[in-house]
Amino acid sequence: MNYGRKFNFSPGPAIMPESVLKKAADEMLNYQGTGISVMEMSHRSKEFEAILKGADDNLRKLLNIPDTYAILYLQGGAHYQFSAIPLNLLGDKKKADYIITGSWSERAAKEAEKYCEVNVVTKPTKFNTIPDKKEWKLSPDAAYVYMCDNETIFGVEFPDIPDTGDIPLVADMSSNFLSRPFDITKFGLVYACAQKNFGMAGLTIVVVRKDLIGNARKDTPMLMDYKLQFDSRSLYNTPSTYCIYIAALIFDWMVEQGGLEAFDKLNKEKSKTIYDAIENSNGFFYSPVDAKCRSRMNIPFLAKDTSLEKLFMEEAGKLDLIGLQGHRSVGAFRASIYNAFPLEGCKKLATFMKDFQEKHEKK
Repeated sequence: MNYGRKFNFSPGPAIMPESVLKKAADEMLNYQGTGISVMEMSHRSKEFEAILKGADDNLRKLLNIPDTYAILYLQGGAHYQFSAIPLNLLGDKKKADYIITGSWSERAAKEAEKYCEVNVVTKPTKFNTIPDKKEWKLSPDAAYVYMCDNETIFGVEFPDIPDTGDIPLVADMSSNFLSRPFDITKFGLVYACAQKNFGMAGLTIVVVRKDLIGNARKDTPMLMDYKLQFDSRSLYNTPSTYCIYIAALIFDWMVEQGGLEAFDKLNKEKSKTIYDAIENSNGFFYSPVDAKCRSRMNIPFLAKDTSLEKLFMEEAGKLDLIGLQGHRSVGAFRASIYNAFPLEGCKKLATFMKDFQEKHEKK
């Protein structure tokens, strides 16, 4: 059956695996013979307990998460964690370090200022690079060091994990979580909202070292308290049950596809296809991002002739290439190519860019 699916370059909510959508559709009215939808299912039921355990098991398998780390299934998106992190991790300390490389880490730092002194470790003049680590100013008395591993708006991604010594490293991985293997034990906490790489809007996963749980401030709202969520297995109140179910299906799919090693290889090929199209255009298109830290997930690019932007979007849309508009704060174009985005779509965009240039370049 032709579902009329398009190549959706949206930065989120983003494309999901077609096989997962079909399975969810098949199970929508009657989940595995229960006679009800997961949407109607009690979060206390044995059926939902099995869904949650399956999600846990596969996520631990994908990331090789040891028992010393807890997995929390929360709501509120990344913005919720901007507050929850300082409330839970500061303990008796008064300072936290923030590595600012884009809008989201900047926004997180501003929120943290409500609860502590924020030391800006580094902040480039323009959000198109990551300053050399030799220039960073880390605090020896910080409670934690915060980073955004991939900035969706400006397309900046850390090529490696910073070494923060004994101070816990905290990472917002909302837009590149599960896109490549990484050593979870180098982090005190990582979190990601689901609507980019592993599901639908409404779910945020926090993976946190267990020894960091239990130090929340007394005025921490109860649903932000990691200990309460851990002790209740994220079931203190009704969680985003259907979102967890979709995430569990995607984790299954990822394991079947070969795990993070397979996705790392595919994501490199996908991003290279588009970056090559930009670089081979002789300046007709260009990337504003430092080559050493270009994102594999979010690729912003511009046309030298800005008057062609509207036409580019219109002609791309006619070819079922949608969601290519840049963030409202920066404009131009952005191709978001998360795990479920097919290589075929990247190749089609690259071909369209070449054809568009040949058609509209001023001779």
